[in-house]
Amino acid sequence: MELRDTDRALVQAATAVAKLRCRSQRHTVASAARTADGRVFTGVNVAHATGGTCAELVVVGTAATQGVTEVETIVTVTDRGREVSEPCGDCRQVLREYFPALRLIVGPVDDLRVVPLGEVPAEAESGTAG
Repeated sequence: MELRDTDRALVQAATAVAKLRCRSQRHTVASAARTADGRVFTGVNVAHATGGTCAELVVVGTAATQGVTEVETIVTVTDRGREVSEPCGDCRQVLREYFPALRLIVGPVDDLRVVPLGEVPAEAESGTAG
């Protein structure tokens, strides 16, 4: 799928949060999600000794507190916004259950693309983002 201007803006939102908030080992990954009506929600992972909560799930929870029931697109960035990452297998499962029509922004920063959540290659299932 073609990357829209709103998709580029979503990557910029996640990158801005990563640069601002991902400055320690507790927060290393940022996500941003957009609703169909254009609202954007952001979040960072919460790492701790027993594991942690991925940034994608923080975003889903944040959106839910505002009454959002549908998220259209999500992107996850690492390395303070220098890399785009795919959601880990556990997050992918949650995202499929909540938002089956979700679009993911994936790929190298200089060659981003949008793919439906259901079309991400199986080998990416074991990947971990945060």
